[in-house]
Amino acid sequence: MTMTGTDIVELDRIAVQEAVRLVDLATAADWTRDTPCAGWDLRRLVAHMTAQHVGFAAAARGAGREPEHWREPEDMSEPARVHRSAAASVLATFAEPGVTEREFTLPELGGGFPGGRAVGFHFIDYVVHAWDVAATLGTTVDLPEHVLVAALAVARAVPTDPGRRGPGFAFAPALEVAEGSGPLEEALRLLGRSPGRWPVRS
Repeated sequence: MTMTGTDIVELDRIAVQEAVRLVDLATAADWTRDTPCAGWDLRRLVAHMTAQHVGFAAAARGAGREPEHWREPEDMSEPARVHRSAAASVLATFAEPGVTEREFTLPELGGGFPGGRAVGFHFIDYVVHAWDVAATLGTTVDLPEHVLVAALAVARAVPTDPGRRGPGFAFAPALEVAEGSGPLEEALRLLGRSPGRWPVRS
């Protein structure tokens, strides 16, 4: 699947907006729930998501080397509000002309990347994190089929080297994908998530 810079920015926008919608569903009782991210409750997951938005926005502006942009917020007393603000900031930054032609410095990934590829990293993160939040809340992700197909294409390109998967890395080791799996389930399993462990609550 070939994507232009404009395509990946739009796909990212859709994924981020869905993640915002899902985070906004959380109630006060939900923030301490366990998530598919081992060892993280929902508040910590949303703090991480917020920091990534701020960090990627900084990277798009040429400030990705500065570690303060990647730190999780100290005040997470209102997680949904803090996350919503950070999401709006990164989407506004990514919408700027020429963003996919810029060089992004992403310290967690080991250096500089072309903007289009960097936005692709952000995109797959937010498809997966949208699902993480939905799974925590016992609900489902609502993303169009073309977004899920694009996410699967990106997931298939993520390196499977064991030295880059597991604790301390963005994704766990890949899991076996059953024949007939849809694009979201396949993408999740390729990135180490196990959808069957997180049933939807009625």
